[in-house]
Amino acid sequence: MKLREDIRNVAIIAHVDHGKTTLVDELLKQSETLGAREQLQERAMDSNAIEKERGITILAKNTAVSYNNTKINIMDTPGHADFGGEVERIMKMVDGVLLVVDAYEGTMPQTRFVLKKALEQHLTPIVVVNKIDKPSARPEFVVDEVLELFIELGANDDQLEFPVIYTSALNGTSSLSEDPADQEHTMAPIFETIIDHIPAPVDNSDEPLQFQVSLLDYNEYVGRIGIGRVFRGTISVGDQVSLMKLDGSVKNFRVTKLFGFFGLKREEIQSAKAGDLIAVSGMEDIFVGETVTPTDHQEALPILRIDAPTLQMTFLVNNSPFAGREGKWVTARKIEERLMQQLQTDVSLKVENTDSPDRWIVSGRGELHLSILIEEMRREGYELQVSRPEVIVRYVDGVKCEPFELVQIDTPEEYMGTIIESLSQRKGEMQDMIHAGNGQMRLIFLVPARGLLGYSTEFLSMTRGYGIMNHTFDSYLPMLPGRIGGRHTGALVSLDTGKATTYSIMSIEERGTVFVEPTTEVYEGMIVGENARENDLTVNITRAKQQTNVRSANKDQTSVIKRPRILSLEESLEFLSDDEYCEVTPDSIRLRKQILNKNEREKAGKRRKAAENEDAAQ
Repeated sequence: MKLREDIRNVAIIAHVDHGKTTLVDELLKQSETLGAREQLQERAMDSNAIEKERGITILAKNTAVSYNNTKINIMDTPGHADFGGEVERIMKMVDGVLLVVDAYEGTMPQTRFVLKKALEQHLTPIVVVNKIDKPSARPEFVVDEVLELFIELGANDDQLEFPVIYTSALNGTSSLSEDPADQEHTMAPIFETIIDHIPAPVDNSDEPLQFQVSLLDYNEYVGRIGIGRVFRGTISVGDQVSLMKLDGSVKNFRVTKLFGFFGLKREEIQSAKAGDLIAVSGMEDIFVGETVTPTDHQEALPILRIDAPTLQMTFLVNNSPFAGREGKWVTARKIEERLMQQLQTDVSLKVENTDSPDRWIVSGRGELHLSILIEEMRREGYELQVSRPEVIVRYVDGVKCEPFELVQIDTPEEYMGTIIESLSQRKGEMQDMIHAGNGQMRLIFLVPARGLLGYSTEFLSMTRGYGIMNHTFDSYLPMLPGRIGGRHTGALVSLDTGKATTYSIMSIEERGTVFVEPTTEVYEGMIVGENARENDLTVNITRAKQQTNVRSANKDQTSVIKRPRILSLEESLEFLSDDEYCEVTPDSIRLRKQILNKNEREKAGKRRKAAENEDAAQ
């Protein structure tokens, strides 16, 4: 069997914030790849604005570096559970993985998720223990923990013989020794371990072509671009080829452009062969998992399986009294076009039409997945409304099931009791409790996904910001009865339209927490705060103080109000109740009742309660 010794294909996988993208930066810097003039920004692979702001990777990226005449294709994958759809497909494109683990935190929920996917594909692992320079680093303990995880996930004997490299990606140092004093300013141990340990791709370029699409990109000039691996054969610009569609149909087309990856650039190439990772343009309706073959030898590769969405929201055209004031794109046609455009590159997303032409059901892999889409849309000038997120219920063998998440919490010991109590109320079941030393506890729970909706804000205030919570989808299990999670407080709802005044905010403050500042424009039915009690309360937030020409004996005290709690987009989505919408525009995020008029809202509430009582009686 002939191998391509000049190439290696490897993916970098890890939990959120364990240093994947920083490591890729260093590998780029210290290889023979970047030209003298190319400047590398920090986290160069995270190209989109939201990725840079939040310090997370949303889309998988590929780059290639050169080391000792070997081309190493590197796939940087997201670490967050909501973008797991990206990770799964990358595994098909590579022959090995670099598993990056924090030298203090050790294995986390996403470490388990990404490693499980890699082992299922029988990929060769290399373990990189990163952040070795941390004073709290405990490399020996972490390597034991990683080994336990490999055994637990059913790794074979070859996979258990993984090499370990110790690095500080931030400082650009690495070594094969766990002693931080042995760190040297070089990434050579990583490059050499990849070349020695990761299998070279098989060179079967004399056989008929098979190229499978794993990622999609979109470019206004050349349209859709399919990114994937040539599994066998060769492909050249100008070739007439067949595209084996997912539905079994076949389309013929001509390859107009091929791109190879080198450093941070995508360069045009004339041909590619087995083992190469490339991008192909010329096919307008290419999708992930489809195979490109010669027209006279149509043999499709197995279709890539992508985990189905677990959460859905309704997206609507904005119909609030302030609609159209701030957005550039406000019509149903424009919003639908944008959602369809998102489907071109995001395969974990699903968009369904409803009976109404101005509302759509959008399903994704989690709250973060959907909130980033909403954030991108508002930055592009779209104006829309969204409903409260809901979990997607499925029937498995005739049994109604809901998604459950595996939750890992690291917290100081003093908050443990409150956390256990709050998750038990949300029907969470404790799986494990580990003393992590230094007064820290690690708690593992299995919780229904609807119990986690809106939980992170409560969790942060419960642990005063010291707790860290990570969760990842586990499985669909039989649905638990009753209401789980959700908000336990009511809303403060504006009675009329106008500007909020300091005078009225002062009188409302004792009723709960206010969300708006003085002079903010509000409308009837808009939510202006959170009530301290369970019921909704309609308040007059626009009332001004009566001006008289009589001066009181004691001069007016200067009005002092508390700072309002301004909600971010994620916090707004978490706050929502079933009868509320979040109005999102380029300049504002407002919460509102679905029915704006107070009398109509009360009538609808009574009807809903009567229907609920009737159901309960039956």
